[in-house]
Amino acid sequence: MTFTQDLWQATGDLQQKILDMPFNRALADGSLPVEVFQGYIVQDAHYLEGFARALALSASRGPEPETIAQLAGSASGAIFVERQLHGEYMALYGISPETFAATPPSRSCDHYVGSLIRHAAVSPFAVAVCALLPCFWIYKVVGDHIHAEAAADHPYRAWIDTYAGEEFGEAVQKMLDLTDRLGAAADAPTRAAMHRAFAQSSWHEWMFWQSAHDREGWPAPA
Repeated sequence: MTFTQDLWQATGDLQQKILDMPFNRALADGSLPVEVFQGYIVQDAHYLEGFARALALSASRGPEPETIAQLAGSASGAIFVERQLHGEYMALYGISPETFAATPPSRSCDHYVGSLIRHAAVSPFAVAVCALLPCFWIYKVVGDHIHAEAAADHPYRAWIDTYAGEEFGEAVQKMLDLTDRLGAAADAPTRAAMHRAFAQSSWHEWMFWQSAHDREGWPAPA
């Protein structure tokens, strides 16, 4: 069993819950209310900017040029998708620039981004990579699952195709390969920390979708 297979097996119950959660089931069959999807892609745009920053920060700590280039390239790719959300999908799904500007990151989005940037800045490099991996891997698994079920006239088809494309799949595989190399070279305490970081970010992935489903806001002080 590879190190990444071990990571997935250790979080298997959570990964299945992510596939089965109401948000992703409704997204797959096209029944997700448009206002919920609108809120989700606004938060996705906020998240992707923070994710790109965490990737760039981790890239600066890469142990060799190839790894630096890989993570820096992924950071650039995350910003490209974030720009697509602004320039294409928000207009397609009825989100004005004024609405986006007036909508701050949700609590779950803010917490997730903060966790990634903290790992990128202070955790061992291998641990930071494991914290970043779920966004690649889980989106690929969920994207493939939804893409397989989505009808040609699915209302969110344009967005779904983004995460089921060949280019994204190649980026995911490179991240898996990097994680396997780092896991093979790590000592036992580092591997344990890598597992914790992967599980933590997997939970954040679940919570991000759940917060979108719940249309989470920031509560006002009593």
